[in-house]
Amino acid sequence: MPSTVRATITPNSRKGPLVDTLPDGTLRLWVRAPAVEGKANRAAAELLAAHFGVPKSAVRLTAGATARYKRFEIAD
Repeated sequence: MPSTVRATITPNSRKGPLVDTLPDGTLRLWVRAPAVEGKANRAAAELLAAHFGVPKSAVRLTAGATARYKRFEIAD
């Protein structure tokens, strides 16, 4: 059964790639990719895949493609 993860993305970050968990359970992602043409979304999905130890194909963006706040689905 896939699990849903809420995430806040900070693109163009010199701090990234980095994952942090906020007190409400939302993941804070810092990625180096710019927020153009979906590059930051792809970088965030790759970062989540590495963080959870799943293949990149198991992570799918389900909501928030153009927003800073996103929802990802991670398959088992």
